[in-house]
Amino acid sequence: MTAQPPRFFLTPEEVDRMMTAFYAAIRRHAVLGPVFAAHVGTTDADWRAHEEKIGRFWKNAILREGGYSGSPMAVHRARPDILPEHFPLWLDLFDETAARVLRPEAAQAWSAIAHRIGRAFRMGVEEAHRSADAPPKLF
Repeated sequence: MTAQPPRFFLTPEEVDRMMTAFYAAIRRHAVLGPVFAAHVGTTDADWRAHEEKIGRFWKNAILREGGYSGSPMAVHRARPDILPEHFPLWLDLFDETAARVLRPEAAQAWSAIAHRIGRAFRMGVEEAHRSADAPPKLF
């Protein structure tokens, strides 16, 4: 079986640089920072480990490197303090960071993938938070 080509040109080093910059911004964010800290931890080592793990996710999603295993949807759905309204904040910060640290074409392409994933996660979290007797929310 032949390896699939990357979705767009991006180096592993650019992914790492984006993760470092993005999670530094997350840590400073008034709303998202505390939510992430509750799950990631508070030490620099905790955050580096999270950046590396999520970097593997993106390297798999974009560069098709493999190396990531996990179920990010299940993780997000299982955490009651992750709310649907967090996703637009996350995406805005992601877009701002990508525009600041990446080439314009890479920032735009990566943001498009992030928005698709973010919409899916938001819908999954909304469904997980919906009471069993409530009707489903249609988008």
